[in-house]
Amino acid sequence: MTSDFRDGIEASLHSDGATGVIRIRAQYETDVQDLWSAISDSRRLADWYGKVEGDLHVGGEFAAFVYGSEWEGRGRIDACSAPRAFRLTESEEGGPEVVVAVELIPDGDQTNLNVEVSGLPLDMLFAFGAGWHTHLEGLGAYLEGEERSDRAATWIAKWEELAPSYREMTVEPLVES
Repeated sequence: MTSDFRDGIEASLHSDGATGVIRIRAQYETDVQDLWSAISDSRRLADWYGKVEGDLHVGGEFAAFVYGSEWEGRGRIDACSAPRAFRLTESEEGGPEVVVAVELIPDGDQTNLNVEVSGLPLDMLFAFGAGWHTHLEGLGAYLEGEERSDRAATWIAKWEELAPSYREMTVEPLVES
């Protein structure tokens, strides 16, 4: 079941049988280059998402601390085709390896951002869905010039608003696109 949410973000939850997958699409009022920079430049990531340090090139490893969710872990850049797509694998100590695939698609004066997150625990899929949605709303606010002084409180309030809707979403069998 796909749910349409405000701010041009839509998402669906899936299962490959053993793990969960989130597919989420957001549309932003900016060009591909600006959006690419906002999601791949560690200085810009620090303005809206979190601290990312390390080698952000294919094969490179990084450490991250994400504002709001307070996720902390490590990752590796598996593939990159700048400024259109990248794939990375991330994990936190004791947690599952999660694969994040990102694609940017120009659409006139806007850019569509497609994100697929796989390898997630099924029992917490709703929480990850609400979290990713919250992060992508934060990206939109950042791109519109909004400054958020209390990132954690803002993120938690938005997550709490979205979590019930994600909990109610049906998890569909994964269909390759």
